[in-house]
Amino acid sequence: MTNNDILKKLRVALKLTNKDIAHICGLVGFKVSESELGALFRNEDHPKYRNCGDQFLRNFLNGLVIHMRGERPEGDTKLHDKKKPDDNSGE
Repeated sequence: MTNNDILKKLRVALKLTNKDIAHICGLVGFKVSESELGALFRNEDHPKYRNCGDQFLRNFLNGLVIHMRGERPEGDTKLHDKKKPDDNSGE
């Protein structure tokens, strides 16, 4: 399964338009036009087909998390509060 297939399946499952996907990518600072998205959703044998790269899919998925869950509150540092062992402990 290609990145294009994953993107197509998510678009259908979540009932997203190209405008929605462009907005979701914009949530993480990744700007993409609706016409660029059209090239990603074409058939592979179409002359204007464009391969969906890992970076595009990664940014879309990160934006989708923000779109679905909302922004992380400023004081929320659950992932960063884990204490690391002291390097100078001599253990």
